[in-house]
Amino acid sequence: MSELRIREQDGAITFEVRVAPRATRNRVVGIQEGALKVALTAPPVDGAANEALRKLLAKALGVAKSDVEILRGDHARIKVLRVHGVSARGVRFSEG
Repeated sequence: MSELRIREQDGAITFEVRVAPRATRNRVVGIQEGALKVALTAPPVDGAANEALRKLLAKALGVAKSDVEILRGDHARIKVLRVHGVSARGVRFSEG
């Protein structure tokens, strides 16, 4: 398993996420090619998967959903996210 590539700047972290929509449950799957792989139950319709992603990562990182921002890939499976209020050192995702 590779390591998550995280950039830290101005009190926020930025990293890539690979989303698998229409899964059986919302969960962090692991790290794939330097990106966080996430499975979501929501379909990629009307922003439902994006909202589910923001909610899952906010909970996992202990921040408000409004602190999780999708910078790129709003309509793609590969996204770049910025999370405010977290340092790269404090990021830990448990799989499952």
